[in-house]
Amino acid sequence: MRVYVPLTLSGLAAAHGAGEVGPGPLTAYTVTPGLREWYASDDIEELEYAALNRAAAASLRMIAGDPDEARRRVVVAVEVPEGAAVPDPGQGPGAASLGAVRIAAPLPLAKAAAVHVDAGDAEKDVAAAAAALGAADLGDDDALFIVDGAGYHELLWFGVQEIPQLIG
Repeated sequence: MRVYVPLTLSGLAAAHGAGEVGPGPLTAYTVTPGLREWYASDDIEELEYAALNRAAAASLRMIAGDPDEARRRVVVAVEVPEGAAVPDPGQGPGAASLGAVRIAAPLPLAKAAAVHVDAGDAEKDVAAAAAALGAADLGDDDALFIVDGAGYHELLWFGVQEIPQLIG
């Protein structure tokens, strides 16, 4: 089963140094029944892309919480055994929790399939989205438009062996 773990660039650097994403428990995103129903598709690639985007939104929240963090969203795609990812009881039934799962233990970076990171040209929009996130959460349509703007940037795909260049 593939899960998408939201991180930041400094979180990716820590994971690279430790050889694992953790410590647990971790919140990740995957194709859950709720995500499948919300997305209304049977195409597994589309559903996994939706889970990836949910993780990218969670990465944005991590960035917004740390003014010193690089303004580039990071998501690590990791293969986990069936049953390792369970519905996250800490997440409510709202749209923000769609696809959210809890993983109890750290995830070995050796099990990562890929790393997805914003290109440098997304930094300005990600910074604006991070700054607007609080207002967007309160229903400000202009702020929501700014937050959505970060989502227009596709995360780039990198192999795990490329992590040193990403964090360097």
